[in-house]
Amino acid sequence: MARPIITLTTDFGSNDHFVGTMKGVILDIVPDAQIVDICHSVQAFDVLDGALTISQAYSYFPTRTVHVVVVDPGVGSARRPILASCDKYHFVAPDNGVLSLVYAREERMHVRHVTSEHYFLQPVSNTFHARDIFAPVAAWLAKEVDSQKFGEEIEEYVRFNAPKPKAVDENHLRGVVLKVDRFGNLITNITPQDAPMLFAGEASGFKIVVGSKEITEIHSAYAEGAPGQVFGILGSMGFLEISANRGAAAQLTGAGKGNEVNIILGEAAAAGKA
Repeated sequence: MARPIITLTTDFGSNDHFVGTMKGVILDIVPDAQIVDICHSVQAFDVLDGALTISQAYSYFPTRTVHVVVVDPGVGSARRPILASCDKYHFVAPDNGVLSLVYAREERMHVRHVTSEHYFLQPVSNTFHARDIFAPVAAWLAKEVDSQKFGEEIEEYVRFNAPKPKAVDENHLRGVVLKVDRFGNLITNITPQDAPMLFAGEASGFKIVVGSKEITEIHSAYAEGAPGQVFGILGSMGFLEISANRGAAAQLTGAGKGNEVNIILGEAAAAGKA
Protein backbone atom coordinates (compact mmCIF):
# COMPACT_ATOMS: atom_id res chain seq x y z
CA MET A 1 0.00 0.00 0.00
CA ALA A 2 1.36 3.45 -0.93
CA ARG A 3 2.65 5.68 1.85
CA PRO A 4 0.23 8.50 2.72
CA ILE A 5 1.32 11.92 1.44
CA ILE A 6 0.88 15.15 3.38
CA THR A 7 2.02 18.48 1.93
CA LEU A 8 2.81 21.66 3.82
CA THR A 9 2.38 25.22 2.56
CA THR A 10 3.03 28.00 5.07
CA ASP A 11 4.44 31.47 5.62
CA PHE A 12 6.66 30.16 8.44
CA GLY A 13 10.02 30.44 6.65
CA SER A 14 12.96 28.29 7.71
CA ASN A 15 14.48 30.22 10.61
CA ASP A 16 12.27 28.84 13.37
CA HIS A 17 11.12 25.48 14.69
CA PHE A 18 7.55 25.73 13.38
CA VAL A 19 7.78 23.52 10.28
CA GLY A 20 9.88 20.87 12.00
CA THR A 21 7.43 20.72 14.88
CA MET A 22 4.49 20.19 12.51
CA LYS A 23 6.36 17.31 10.91
CA GLY A 24 7.05 15.76 14.30
CA VAL A 25 3.33 15.87 15.19
CA ILE A 26 2.40 14.24 11.89
CA LEU A 27 5.02 11.49 12.13
CA ASP A 28 4.05 10.67 15.73
CA ILE A 29 0.51 9.89 14.52
CA VAL A 30 1.32 8.33 11.15
CA PRO A 31 5.00 7.29 11.12
CA ASP A 32 5.04 6.16 7.50
CA ALA A 33 3.76 9.49 6.16
CA GLN A 34 5.63 11.07 3.30
CA ILE A 35 5.75 14.81 4.02
CA VAL A 36 6.34 17.18 1.10
CA ASP A 37 7.18 20.85 1.54
CA ILE A 38 5.43 22.82 -1.20
CA CYS A 39 6.53 26.21 0.12
CA HIS A 40 7.32 27.88 3.42
CA SER A 41 8.15 31.26 1.87
CA VAL A 42 4.61 32.51 1.29
CA GLN A 43 4.63 36.23 2.06
CA ALA A 44 3.91 36.66 5.77
CA PHE A 45 0.18 37.07 6.50
CA ASP A 46 -0.55 37.20 2.74
CA VAL A 47 -3.62 35.03 2.19
CA LEU A 48 -3.72 35.74 -1.57
CA ASP A 49 -0.09 34.64 -1.97
CA GLY A 50 -0.90 31.45 -0.09
CA ALA A 51 -3.95 30.89 -2.28
CA LEU A 52 -1.86 31.32 -5.43
CA THR A 53 0.81 28.96 -4.14
CA ILE A 54 -1.43 26.03 -3.25
CA SER A 55 -3.62 26.48 -6.35
CA GLN A 56 -0.58 26.07 -8.59
CA ALA A 57 0.72 22.93 -6.89
CA TYR A 58 -2.00 20.76 -5.40
CA SER A 59 -3.26 19.00 -8.54
CA TYR A 60 0.15 17.52 -9.40
CA PHE A 61 0.04 15.19 -6.40
CA PRO A 62 -1.36 11.65 -6.26
CA THR A 63 -4.98 11.03 -5.34
CA ARG A 64 -5.69 11.08 -1.58
CA THR A 65 -2.91 13.54 -0.81
CA VAL A 66 -3.68 15.72 2.22
CA HIS A 67 -2.67 19.36 1.73
CA VAL A 68 -2.06 21.51 4.82
CA VAL A 69 -2.14 25.24 4.11
CA VAL A 70 -1.31 27.59 6.98
CA VAL A 71 -1.24 31.31 6.29
CA ASP A 72 -3.13 32.38 9.35
CA PRO A 73 -3.07 36.00 10.52
CA GLY A 74 -6.26 35.29 12.49
CA VAL A 75 -4.81 32.49 14.63
CA GLY A 76 -6.40 32.51 18.09
CA SER A 77 -9.44 34.46 16.92
CA ALA A 78 -12.93 33.21 16.06
CA ARG A 79 -11.89 32.10 12.57
CA ARG A 80 -12.68 28.41 12.02
CA PRO A 81 -10.34 25.53 11.19
CA ILE A 82 -11.72 23.74 8.15
CA LEU A 83 -11.37 20.54 6.20
CA ALA A 84 -12.18 20.89 2.50
CA SER A 85 -12.47 17.81 0.31
CA CYS A 86 -12.81 17.36 -3.45
CA ASP A 87 -12.83 14.20 -5.54
CA LYS A 88 -9.08 13.59 -5.18
CA TYR A 89 -7.71 15.63 -2.27
CA HIS A 90 -8.21 16.90 1.25
CA PHE A 91 -7.18 20.38 2.41
CA VAL A 92 -6.73 21.40 6.03
CA ALA A 93 -6.56 25.16 6.57
CA PRO A 94 -7.94 28.18 8.40
CA ASP A 95 -11.23 29.50 7.07
CA ASN A 96 -9.80 32.80 5.83
CA GLY A 97 -9.98 32.40 2.04
CA VAL A 98 -6.57 30.78 1.58
CA LEU A 99 -8.28 27.96 -0.37
CA SER A 100 -10.27 30.35 -2.59
CA LEU A 101 -8.40 29.55 -5.81
CA VAL A 102 -8.75 25.82 -5.14
CA TYR A 103 -12.50 26.31 -4.73
CA ALA A 104 -12.52 28.13 -8.10
CA ARG A 105 -10.81 25.21 -9.85
CA GLU A 106 -12.82 22.34 -8.38
CA GLU A 107 -16.41 21.62 -9.39
CA ARG A 108 -17.34 19.86 -6.15
CA MET A 109 -16.02 20.78 -2.73
CA HIS A 110 -17.28 19.70 0.67
CA VAL A 111 -16.14 21.99 3.47
CA ARG A 112 -16.37 21.04 7.14
CA HIS A 113 -15.85 23.08 10.26
CA VAL A 114 -13.34 21.03 12.24
CA THR A 115 -14.76 20.76 15.76
CA SER A 116 -13.81 17.24 16.93
CA GLU A 117 -11.28 18.29 19.54
CA HIS A 118 -10.21 14.77 20.41
CA TYR A 119 -8.16 14.84 17.19
CA PHE A 120 -6.27 17.95 18.40
CA LEU A 121 -3.15 18.13 20.53
CA GLN A 122 -4.04 19.28 24.02
CA PRO A 123 -3.84 21.90 25.32
CA VAL A 124 -4.42 23.93 22.16
CA SER A 125 -2.19 26.99 21.98
CA ASN A 126 -3.70 30.32 20.95
CA THR A 127 -0.71 31.01 18.69
CA PHE A 128 0.25 27.70 17.07
CA HIS A 129 -2.81 26.01 15.57
CA ALA A 130 -0.58 24.57 12.84
CA ARG A 131 0.93 22.31 15.48
CA ASP A 132 -2.12 21.66 17.63
CA ILE A 133 -4.97 21.48 15.10
CA PHE A 134 -3.95 21.43 11.43
CA ALA A 135 -1.04 18.97 11.64
CA PRO A 136 -2.81 16.33 13.75
CA VAL A 137 -6.05 16.58 11.75
CA ALA A 138 -4.05 16.07 8.54
CA ALA A 139 -2.29 13.10 10.09
CA TRP A 140 -5.53 11.41 11.17
CA LEU A 141 -6.93 12.02 7.68
CA ALA A 142 -3.85 10.41 6.18
CA LYS A 143 -4.49 7.50 8.54
CA GLU A 144 -7.89 7.16 6.80
CA VAL A 145 -10.17 8.54 9.48
CA ASP A 146 -13.42 9.43 7.67
CA SER A 147 -13.64 13.15 6.93
CA GLN A 148 -17.20 13.24 8.30
CA LYS A 149 -15.87 12.56 11.79
CA PHE A 150 -14.08 15.90 12.02
CA GLY A 151 -17.13 18.15 12.01
CA GLU A 152 -20.31 19.24 10.28
CA GLU A 153 -20.40 20.39 6.68
CA ILE A 154 -20.80 24.15 6.21
CA GLU A 155 -21.96 26.24 3.26
CA GLU A 156 -20.88 29.72 4.36
CA TYR A 157 -17.11 29.54 4.25
CA VAL A 158 -14.73 32.37 3.40
CA ARG A 159 -13.75 32.76 -0.23
CA PHE A 160 -12.68 35.63 -2.42
CA ASN A 161 -12.18 36.24 -6.12
CA ALA A 162 -8.66 37.01 -7.28
CA PRO A 163 -8.42 40.47 -8.88
CA LYS A 164 -9.43 40.43 -12.55
CA PRO A 165 -8.13 42.65 -15.36
CA LYS A 166 -10.48 45.45 -16.38
CA ALA A 167 -11.10 46.94 -19.82
CA VAL A 168 -10.63 50.70 -19.61
CA ASP A 169 -11.77 51.02 -23.24
CA GLU A 170 -11.55 48.91 -26.40
CA ASN A 171 -7.80 49.57 -26.71
CA HIS A 172 -6.77 49.55 -23.07
CA LEU A 173 -6.71 46.67 -20.56
CA ARG A 174 -5.57 47.23 -16.97
CA GLY A 175 -4.28 44.43 -14.77
CA VAL A 176 -2.15 44.14 -11.67
CA VAL A 177 1.01 42.40 -10.47
CA LEU A 178 -0.08 39.50 -8.24
CA LYS A 179 3.36 38.54 -7.02
CA VAL A 180 7.09 38.77 -7.65
CA ASP A 181 8.90 35.43 -7.80
CA ARG A 182 12.44 34.85 -6.52
CA PHE A 183 13.87 35.57 -9.98
CA GLY A 184 12.27 39.00 -10.04
CA ASN A 185 9.59 38.08 -12.58
CA LEU A 186 6.38 40.07 -12.21
CA ILE A 187 3.43 37.66 -12.26
CA THR A 188 0.37 39.55 -13.49
CA ASN A 189 -3.30 38.58 -13.37
CA ILE A 190 -3.62 38.75 -17.17
CA THR A 191 -4.31 35.47 -19.01
CA PRO A 192 -4.35 34.65 -22.74
CA GLN A 193 -8.15 34.77 -22.56
CA ASP A 194 -7.96 38.35 -21.29
CA ALA A 195 -5.49 39.53 -23.95
CA PRO A 196 -5.40 37.02 -26.85
CA MET A 197 -3.70 39.57 -29.11
CA LEU A 198 -0.52 39.31 -27.03
CA PHE A 199 -0.10 35.60 -27.60
CA ALA A 200 -1.17 35.33 -31.25
CA GLY A 201 2.25 34.39 -32.60
CA GLU A 202 3.33 37.57 -34.36
CA ALA A 203 1.84 40.03 -31.90
CA SER A 204 2.41 43.66 -32.84
CA GLY A 205 0.90 47.09 -32.34
CA PHE A 206 0.83 46.98 -28.55
CA LYS A 207 2.76 48.09 -25.54
CA ILE A 208 2.72 46.94 -21.95
CA VAL A 209 3.31 49.68 -19.41
CA VAL A 210 4.50 48.65 -15.96
CA GLY A 211 6.56 50.72 -13.58
CA SER A 212 9.10 52.75 -15.51
CA LYS A 213 9.08 50.53 -18.62
CA GLU A 214 7.12 50.30 -21.86
CA ILE A 215 7.37 46.76 -23.21
CA THR A 216 6.77 45.96 -26.87
CA GLU A 217 7.91 42.36 -27.18
CA ILE A 218 6.48 39.00 -26.17
CA HIS A 219 8.88 36.03 -26.09
CA SER A 220 8.15 32.33 -25.76
CA ALA A 221 11.24 31.58 -23.63
CA TYR A 222 13.30 33.58 -21.16
CA ALA A 223 16.49 32.97 -23.16
CA GLU A 224 15.05 34.76 -26.20
CA GLY A 225 15.40 38.12 -24.49
CA ALA A 226 18.53 40.22 -24.91
CA PRO A 227 20.54 40.96 -21.74
CA GLY A 228 18.82 43.70 -19.78
CA GLN A 229 15.72 43.63 -21.98
CA VAL A 230 12.34 43.53 -20.26
CA PHE A 231 9.68 41.56 -22.13
CA GLY A 232 6.41 39.71 -21.69
CA ILE A 233 6.08 35.94 -21.57
CA LEU A 234 3.32 33.44 -20.86
CA GLY A 235 4.54 31.81 -17.67
CA SER A 236 3.88 28.34 -16.30
CA MET A 237 1.21 29.71 -13.93
CA GLY A 238 -0.89 30.62 -16.99
CA PHE A 239 -0.45 34.38 -16.54
CA LEU A 240 1.43 37.08 -18.42
CA GLU A 241 4.79 37.59 -16.75
CA ILE A 242 7.02 40.62 -17.11
CA SER A 243 10.51 39.16 -17.24
CA ALA A 244 14.15 39.74 -18.12
CA ASN A 245 16.77 37.29 -19.37
CA ARG A 246 18.99 36.56 -16.35
CA GLY A 247 17.80 39.72 -14.70
CA ALA A 248 15.16 40.85 -12.25
CA ALA A 249 12.30 42.57 -14.04
CA ALA A 250 11.10 43.92 -10.70
CA GLN A 251 14.33 45.90 -10.33
CA LEU A 252 14.48 46.96 -13.98
CA THR A 253 10.92 48.28 -13.96
CA GLY A 254 10.80 49.53 -10.38
CA ALA A 255 7.50 47.68 -10.00
CA GLY A 256 6.26 45.15 -7.49
CA LYS A 257 3.21 43.42 -6.12
CA GLY A 258 0.10 45.55 -6.50
CA ASN A 259 1.45 47.75 -9.30
CA GLU A 260 -0.77 48.37 -12.31
CA VAL A 261 -0.04 46.67 -15.64
CA ASN A 262 -1.52 48.50 -18.64
CA ILE A 263 -1.84 46.93 -22.08
CA ILE A 264 -2.36 49.51 -24.83
CA LEU A 265 -3.31 48.40 -28.35
CA GLY A 266 -3.13 49.72 -31.90
CA GLU A 267 -2.96 53.42 -32.59
CA ALA A 268 -3.28 54.24 -28.92
CA ALA A 269 0.00 52.38 -28.29
CA ALA A 270 1.77 54.26 -31.05
CA ALA A 271 0.41 57.56 -29.77
CA GLY A 272 1.71 56.89 -26.28
CA LYS A 273 -1.67 56.76 -24.56
CA ALA A 274 -1.54 55.17 -21.09
